[in-house]
Amino acid sequence: MSRLTLPPLILVAFLTGCAERGPNSGLPTVDMQIGSQTYTLEIANSDATRQRGLMERDSVPADHGMIFVFPDERELGFWMKNTRIPLDIIYLDANGRIVSIHQMKPYDRTNVPSDGPAKYAIELNFGQVKTTGVKSGDVLNIPASARQAVD
Repeated sequence: MSRLTLPPLILVAFLTGCAERGPNSGLPTVDMQIGSQTYTLEIANSDATRQRGLMERDSVPADHGMIFVFPDERELGFWMKNTRIPLDIIYLDANGRIVSIHQMKPYDRTNVPSDGPAKYAIELNFGQVKTTGVKSGDVLNIPASARQAVD
Protein backbone atom coordinates (compact mmCIF):
# COMPACT_ATOMS: atom_id res chain seq x y z
CA MET A 1 0.00 0.00 0.00
CA SER A 2 1.44 3.38 -0.94
CA ARG A 3 1.36 6.42 1.31
CA LEU A 4 -0.95 8.16 -1.17
CA THR A 5 -3.74 5.64 -0.64
CA LEU A 6 -3.59 5.63 3.15
CA PRO A 7 -5.33 8.97 3.90
CA PRO A 8 -8.49 8.14 1.89
CA LEU A 9 -8.70 4.77 3.66
CA ILE A 10 -8.43 6.51 7.02
CA LEU A 11 -11.14 8.95 5.93
CA VAL A 12 -13.45 6.09 4.91
CA ALA A 13 -12.84 4.36 8.25
CA PHE A 14 -13.59 7.62 10.08
CA LEU A 15 -16.78 8.31 8.12
CA THR A 16 -18.16 4.81 8.57
CA GLY A 17 -17.03 4.46 12.18
CA CYS A 18 -18.20 1.31 13.89
CA ALA A 19 -21.40 0.99 11.89
CA GLU A 20 -22.50 -2.50 11.05
CA ARG A 21 -21.86 -3.73 7.52
CA GLY A 22 -24.43 -5.02 5.06
CA PRO A 23 -24.53 -8.80 4.59
CA ASN A 24 -23.08 -8.88 1.06
CA SER A 25 -22.35 -5.32 0.09
CA GLY A 26 -19.92 -4.09 2.73
CA LEU A 27 -22.10 -0.98 3.07
CA PRO A 28 -22.75 0.54 6.49
CA THR A 29 -26.16 -0.23 7.96
CA VAL A 30 -28.60 1.50 10.25
CA ASP A 31 -31.60 0.19 12.18
CA MET A 32 -34.73 2.18 11.36
CA GLN A 33 -38.30 2.02 12.60
CA ILE A 34 -40.77 1.93 9.70
CA GLY A 35 -44.28 1.88 11.08
CA SER A 36 -44.66 -1.15 13.33
CA GLN A 37 -41.43 -2.84 12.20
CA THR A 38 -37.68 -2.28 12.63
CA TYR A 39 -35.44 -2.88 9.61
CA THR A 40 -31.70 -3.05 9.14
CA LEU A 41 -31.06 -0.84 6.11
CA GLU A 42 -27.89 -0.72 4.07
CA ILE A 43 -26.97 2.90 3.36
CA ALA A 44 -26.47 3.82 -0.32
CA ASN A 45 -25.26 7.41 -0.11
CA SER A 46 -22.88 7.83 -3.07
CA ASP A 47 -23.39 7.75 -6.83
CA ALA A 48 -21.78 4.31 -7.05
CA THR A 49 -23.78 2.72 -4.24
CA ARG A 50 -27.06 4.28 -5.39
CA GLN A 51 -26.51 3.00 -8.93
CA ARG A 52 -25.73 -0.52 -7.69
CA GLY A 53 -28.56 -0.71 -5.17
CA LEU A 54 -29.90 -4.24 -4.70
CA MET A 55 -28.94 -5.42 -8.20
CA GLU A 56 -27.95 -9.04 -8.78
CA ARG A 57 -28.99 -10.30 -5.36
CA ASP A 58 -31.00 -13.48 -5.04
CA SER A 59 -32.62 -12.43 -1.77
CA VAL A 60 -32.72 -9.89 1.03
CA PRO A 61 -33.61 -10.96 4.59
CA ALA A 62 -37.21 -10.05 5.49
CA ASP A 63 -36.10 -7.50 8.09
CA HIS A 64 -33.51 -5.83 5.82
CA GLY A 65 -33.56 -3.32 3.00
CA MET A 66 -31.69 -0.32 1.62
CA ILE A 67 -31.99 3.42 2.13
CA PHE A 68 -30.86 5.61 -0.76
CA VAL A 69 -29.68 9.05 0.31
CA PHE A 70 -29.47 11.85 -2.26
CA PRO A 71 -27.62 15.17 -1.92
CA ASP A 72 -30.80 17.20 -2.36
CA GLU A 73 -34.55 16.89 -2.62
CA ARG A 74 -35.82 16.34 -6.18
CA GLU A 75 -38.10 14.18 -8.27
CA LEU A 76 -36.67 10.65 -8.10
CA GLY A 77 -37.24 7.61 -10.26
CA PHE A 78 -36.08 4.00 -9.88
CA TRP A 79 -36.13 1.00 -12.17
CA MET A 80 -35.31 -2.67 -11.66
CA LYS A 81 -32.49 -3.28 -14.14
CA ASN A 82 -30.64 -6.45 -13.04
CA THR A 83 -32.74 -6.65 -9.87
CA ARG A 84 -33.97 -10.21 -9.32
CA ILE A 85 -36.37 -9.74 -6.42
CA PRO A 86 -39.68 -7.84 -6.23
CA LEU A 87 -39.50 -4.76 -4.04
CA ASP A 88 -41.57 -2.09 -2.36
CA ILE A 89 -40.17 1.44 -2.58
CA ILE A 90 -40.94 4.29 -0.19
CA TYR A 91 -40.02 7.81 -1.32
CA LEU A 92 -39.50 10.37 1.48
CA ASP A 93 -38.88 14.11 1.44
CA ALA A 94 -36.09 15.83 3.39
CA ASN A 95 -38.27 15.86 6.53
CA GLY A 96 -38.98 12.12 6.38
CA ARG A 97 -42.57 12.55 5.12
CA ILE A 98 -43.61 9.71 2.84
CA VAL A 99 -44.17 11.20 -0.62
CA SER A 100 -45.26 7.93 -2.25
CA ILE A 101 -45.10 4.16 -2.06
CA HIS A 102 -44.86 1.84 -5.07
CA GLN A 103 -44.25 -1.81 -5.90
CA MET A 104 -41.57 -2.83 -8.39
CA LYS A 105 -41.22 -6.04 -10.40
CA PRO A 106 -37.94 -7.89 -11.06
CA TYR A 107 -36.04 -6.77 -14.17
CA ASP A 108 -38.69 -4.16 -15.07
CA ARG A 109 -36.98 -1.19 -16.74
CA THR A 110 -40.05 1.02 -16.37
CA ASN A 111 -39.23 4.17 -14.40
CA VAL A 112 -41.10 4.25 -11.08
CA PRO A 113 -41.21 7.95 -10.13
CA SER A 114 -41.77 9.63 -6.80
CA ASP A 115 -45.04 11.56 -6.56
CA GLY A 116 -43.13 14.73 -5.64
CA PRO A 117 -39.67 15.86 -4.56
CA ALA A 118 -37.84 13.29 -2.43
CA LYS A 119 -34.42 13.07 -0.76
CA TYR A 120 -34.61 9.43 0.35
CA ALA A 121 -35.86 6.16 -1.06
CA ILE A 122 -36.20 2.95 0.94
CA GLU A 123 -36.40 -0.43 -0.76
CA LEU A 124 -37.88 -3.38 1.14
CA ASN A 125 -38.97 -6.84 0.08
CA PHE A 126 -42.29 -6.86 -1.75
CA GLY A 127 -45.19 -6.81 0.73
CA GLN A 128 -43.19 -5.39 3.65
CA VAL A 129 -44.73 -1.91 3.40
CA LYS A 130 -48.16 -3.44 3.97
CA THR A 131 -46.75 -5.21 7.05
CA THR A 132 -45.47 -1.90 8.47
CA GLY A 133 -48.79 -0.10 8.12
CA VAL A 134 -47.22 3.11 6.78
CA LYS A 135 -48.90 5.24 4.10
CA SER A 136 -48.28 8.39 2.10
CA GLY A 137 -48.15 11.44 4.37
CA ASP A 138 -46.74 9.55 7.38
CA VAL A 139 -43.44 10.86 8.77
CA LEU A 140 -40.52 8.53 9.49
CA ASN A 141 -37.50 9.35 11.63
CA ILE A 142 -34.43 9.11 9.40
CA PRO A 143 -31.50 8.12 11.68
CA ALA A 144 -28.69 10.69 11.81
CA SER A 145 -26.15 8.22 10.40
CA ALA A 146 -28.27 7.85 7.24
CA ARG A 147 -29.06 11.51 6.51
CA GLN A 148 -26.07 12.66 4.46
CA ALA A 149 -24.99 11.87 0.93
CA VAL A 150 -21.22 11.69 0.53
CA ASP A 151 -21.06 13.20 -2.96
